[in-house]
Amino acid sequence: MKSLFLALSLLLSCFFTANAQSKQPNILFLIADDWSFPHAGVYGDQVVRTPTFDRLAAEGALFTNAYTASPSCSPSRASVLLGRYPHQNGDGGNLWSEFPNAQPTYVQILEKAGYHTGSTRKGWGPGEFEVTGFDHNPAGKSYTGFAEFLANRPDGAPFTFWFGSTDPHREYVANTGIQAGMKLEDVVVPGFFPDNDCVRNDIVDYYFEIERFDRECGQLIAMLEEMGELDNTIIVMTSDNGMPFPRAKANLYDYGTRMPLAIRWPKKVKPGTVVHDFVNFVDFAPSFVEAAGQSQNSMSGQSLCGLLAGEKQDRDQVFLERERHANVRKGDLSYPMRAVRTHQYLYIWNPMPERNPAGDPTVHQSVGQYGDVDHSITKFLIMALEGKSAAGFPDLFELSFGQRPEEELYDVEKDPYQLNNLASNPSFASVKEEMRKELLDWMEQTGDPRFENPKSTYWDEARYTPDYQHENIDWQKQIEEYRIRPPFGQFSREGIPCLSDLE
Repeated sequence: MKSLFLALSLLLSCFFTANAQSKQPNILFLIADDWSFPHAGVYGDQVVRTPTFDRLAAEGALFTNAYTASPSCSPSRASVLLGRYPHQNGDGGNLWSEFPNAQPTYVQILEKAGYHTGSTRKGWGPGEFEVTGFDHNPAGKSYTGFAEFLANRPDGAPFTFWFGSTDPHREYVANTGIQAGMKLEDVVVPGFFPDNDCVRNDIVDYYFEIERFDRECGQLIAMLEEMGELDNTIIVMTSDNGMPFPRAKANLYDYGTRMPLAIRWPKKVKPGTVVHDFVNFVDFAPSFVEAAGQSQNSMSGQSLCGLLAGEKQDRDQVFLERERHANVRKGDLSYPMRAVRTHQYLYIWNPMPERNPAGDPTVHQSVGQYGDVDHSITKFLIMALEGKSAAGFPDLFELSFGQRPEEELYDVEKDPYQLNNLASNPSFASVKEEMRKELLDWMEQTGDPRFENPKSTYWDEARYTPDYQHENIDWQKQIEEYRIRPPFGQFSREGIPCLSDLE
């Protein structure tokens, strides 16, 4: 009788444990590769079509001030997984790094709590994780896709799945945007690009890949609906860093750090919620841990759970940073930046302004000239503008490839493209001082090595994992060979042609 009672107790215990697990929310994390705010229909973009993202926003929460922790793939994704700022992740603060293994990821915490975990395509990276003890990508064991992952799910187990697309990362197939029906004349060209048909065509090719990412995310959501798990799943759709264009990706200006973000969670979030508070990617991991009913003490981010439930939080600013992106400076040098962004201002500190922010003008190891900027027709056209700035127009070459002062300050309400640096303007001295103090206080509180030693060479000396050597690219030939339909356009200002008509 005693043994029968014990067996019954164990059976009931297993039943209630499984039942409790089934009530834990699933987590579906959908992350693009190089997608900037505000390039989604729900943000008002009139060209790119993002019905999946727009649906998540309508059925959940749309964020207007979501920021990546770093505008570079590896450090951004490490911060998502670890809930820690890039400078707290050692070598993981660089691109092409080794994944830090001193603190648990949210995936590891949830796996220990009984979650089925997995990922597909681009998880954490680029870089190496095996050398620090991982037997699979830190984003989760790799599966061919969501269907295979679900087929391997234990009965009743909650799950967390990372879908990492490589869209809209370059390279692009030229003219896909036009072929998909997009109109060049409808494109809004950021003020730090030349406004011509070549650049507009480059942007709609980027839009084409955003649309492909959006469609694939829709397919995963359809699977959730079919299996009856949609409303028990937290769905997060966002990007790792900004668009692969000059003065965007790998920069702390808004087009490098400000991200699209929508979260659907019916049990917590009212449909049509719009969140204007600042959130940082370090907030994802503690949010997922809390949602799963677990605890952690290693993360710097602030859980979004309370904010999504309507709780008032102190989120009036966000802190941003970057270290070495590609290996594009002689001596393997980083280009360190730290910043604080409020609703009105962006303050950037460049502690090593003597270095080249976009990389050296000749190839060092990675990519090519000015290698922190991905190669594109937009990049090459701006390179062709060196020394050709016209009166009354911003010097587009200097904005993208020139050296920068130690301090930058922008009124983002009046200057959304961050073209007019106010740091030396006496009228903004008090604003600059206040924001500098906020930034330094945050650096001290979070243990940033650059607080004590602004010229630290730590990230210069960190291992760059790939072993290859590129050559200088013939960018002038690339311009000559570039073809678009309709015929080539011209710069909006006189005297600087876009391309010769090669027809």
